[in-house]
Amino acid sequence: MKGLKLLLKIVITVVCFWYISTKVNWQQALAALQKAHLGYLLLAVSFYLLSKVLSSVRLNIYFRNAGLQLSELVNGKLYWMGMFYNLFLPGAISGDAYKVILLNRKYGAPYKKISAAVLLDRFSGLLALGVLLAIYALMVVPGVWWNVLFIGGSLAGIAGLYLIIKFFFRDFLPGFWATFFWGLAVQVVQVVCLYALLFAIGQPLLSEWIFISLVATVVAVLPLSLGGGLGTRELVFAEGATYFGLDPALAVVISLLFYFCNLVTSVWGVYYTFRDPLEIKSRSF
Repeated sequence: MKGLKLLLKIVITVVCFWYISTKVNWQQALAALQKAHLGYLLLAVSFYLLSKVLSSVRLNIYFRNAGLQLSELVNGKLYWMGMFYNLFLPGAISGDAYKVILLNRKYGAPYKKISAAVLLDRFSGLLALGVLLAIYALMVVPGVWWNVLFIGGSLAGIAGLYLIIKFFFRDFLPGFWATFFWGLAVQVVQVVCLYALLFAIGQPLLSEWIFISLVATVVAVLPLSLGGGLGTRELVFAEGATYFGLDPALAVVISLLFYFCNLVTSVWGVYYTFRDPLEIKSRSF
């Protein structure tokens, strides 16, 4: 079954890039990529790394609500290892699942409770992403009804997740608002990362690019393609650029540069596949 899932992801990734190739001038995309400003690229990578540090802090709030006390340093190492697993080991055990396994083995943390913490962390991140998406939709998507849909959807998402936690995961309720605002901080920093990438390729800071990126991030969360949405993210960027009358070649460049930021920050997590990220003593259950 795992082999079949991996094969399907490979097929979807290849099909996405094949479809993109029919719409994009790759020579133009390569020329834009070659002209990218190294300083702004390094700045973008730095902001992306900062967003992941903030994500790690957010997850640790859920761990504390679950009764597991990890230092931010130890949790950061665990999070970094998970980033590597999620991006570089498609079809194998996911980084999130492996974190749960390690915490259970090391501290006897209950599978269900830690799994709930990891899952709710994902949902809180999506919730914050939805709110920011609604804000940018007000700037770029014409039509009152679309605005009502985006704003109403984000508010309904906040209320819905709050009620789910209140009635089914009460241990995590004290951290609801803290994790929500940390999630917003994560998304805002990633938006700054996108602005740095636009600077890097000499493009104006259009809100349309940010809106497209946020939609692509939502799609990339779905486990449809290889390594963190490779292929599906570029497809959304290309189609979004076409919709807003922007250059799809530049869209693919921006998407690939954003993926590059993810790759560069995640690859170092390989160190903790050889060395236990939980080696520093931490107080648990």
